[in-house]
Amino acid sequence: MAKRSKLVIIGSGPAGYTAAIYAARANLSPSLYEGFFSGPAGGQLMTTTDVENFPGFPEGASGPELMLAFRSQAERFGTEFFTEDVESVDFSQRPFLIKGKKEEILADSVIIATGATAKRLDIEGARDGEFWQRGVTACAVCDGAMPIFRNKDLYVIGGGDTACEEAMFLTKYAKKVYLVHRRDELRASKIMAERTLANPKIEPIWDTVVTRVEGEKTVNQVTLENVKTKETVTREAGGLFFAIGHKPNTDFLSGQIDLHDSGYIKVKPGTSYTSVPGVFAAGDVHDHVYRQAITAAGSGCMAALDAERWLVTEGVV
Repeated sequence: MAKRSKLVIIGSGPAGYTAAIYAARANLSPSLYEGFFSGPAGGQLMTTTDVENFPGFPEGASGPELMLAFRSQAERFGTEFFTEDVESVDFSQRPFLIKGKKEEILADSVIIATGATAKRLDIEGARDGEFWQRGVTACAVCDGAMPIFRNKDLYVIGGGDTACEEAMFLTKYAKKVYLVHRRDELRASKIMAERTLANPKIEPIWDTVVTRVEGEKTVNQVTLENVKTKETVTREAGGLFFAIGHKPNTDFLSGQIDLHDSGYIKVKPGTSYTSVPGVFAAGDVHDHVYRQAITAAGSGCMAALDAERWLVTEGVV
């Protein structure tokens, strides 16, 4: 028979672990599925070498170090952890049924904090174990200010608003930003495209794809191929940034919660409430604007407080 929990948190990272800290301190005895095959426990920061913009760490911290501290704090207050993926949820019944790879739990309330995965292209040299997070990244705002990227030629892949925003941000630190797009015009909104192309530090490279990334300890060159002429050229580079969007990790919900067309969970503005009473969302699984560790942690706090108040009104606690 499945065990019973007042609150189940699905997902780890800053949002899930912060929700667990607040919920555990409120004596909700939360159970947390922190993932396994779907991604490392701790979320995207587990593959981030240096985090320099999280408050309280003036010298910076490694992503894994930061997430271990979050997890230890949640554990200290009594969070129960399951290092496995959630395979399915049933929100049609109360309590909700959460099925993990091994553990099944009946939950009075649920916080979904499964995050979003940055879309990446399969480019030689840019894969895990190669130069990913050693000069290849998918978040300019997170990583662009790092010393390895300063005063270097940086390459951004993409042609939409995200790519333009990333390129504009990188001009603060780069010697030059090259916007690589496989088409001959940007897909971004008109005003964003005009602003980007007018920036003297940004140069578009049309009809082109990146085929290879090379370097020593970090990236120092990229190979480009023109999709029309098939001509290739290798150029000096200090970094490569994917800016082709994110995919929220919501497939396991099987349509039981209202989502935006992009797949992100819809929440009631200013809250973490989803379309299902008793189910809340935190972090990048609903936030397609900010996507930062600090905002994810903040929304994890919101979700825990919302869940606690909801459980009180329902008479569960």
